[in-house]
Amino acid sequence: MSIENFFIAGGIVAWPLLGFSIVSVALIVERLYFWLTVNRHQRRVIQSVLRTYQAEPYDAIARLRQNSKLPICRIFLEALELDRPTPEEFRLALESASQAELPTLKRFNTVFETIISVSPLLGLLGTILGLIGAFASLQIGDVGGSRTTGVTGGISEALTSTVMGLVVAIFTLLFANMFRGLYLRQLALIQEYGGQLELLYRRHYEKNKQGEEAYATAQ
Repeated sequence: MSIENFFIAGGIVAWPLLGFSIVSVALIVERLYFWLTVNRHQRRVIQSVLRTYQAEPYDAIARLRQNSKLPICRIFLEALELDRPTPEEFRLALESASQAELPTLKRFNTVFETIISVSPLLGLLGTILGLIGAFASLQIGDVGGSRTTGVTGGISEALTSTVMGLVVAIFTLLFANMFRGLYLRQLALIQEYGGQLELLYRRHYEKNKQGEEAYATAQ
């Protein structure tokens, strides 16, 4: 069966399912590009920033600005660009920035969930409409007659629409679960690297504070 005939056989629900499939593919491509970019550069950049921050904090901030397209770099910048915050304020800034990045990390999750939920229902609707058409065309005593075409067409519509709904839902579900796993992994990395940066900042803060106290005492 050709693609054109396949959609014709799917009946009226074939077209919204086609729209869902196009939207799903487009969003999946966008999310794949996003996560490939993040996973390809993030670990190397952040490890370099943490090493640099121990000796040259300002160089680390400059490197973060150069890679501000990465979510974790934007989170670190929000905290490091504060004017001499206390360790508690620094931690709160990291947490607030992390919360602000969550919508970016979870982008399109609601759309994926909607497609996964609605597609099988549309397939079921097509099944019901196809069976209604099949039974409406069925007349006792006309077996093998002109009405047989309507019956087979209705059954074909019922089966095709079911298949289309399941295929769209399953395809979208596979990628949605993969993106959910990447999101959870990203949260864990943000907590890990954020904790390391917080420790480094606390050391710098205490070191600077001790230096100021020693200078004040000398005066």
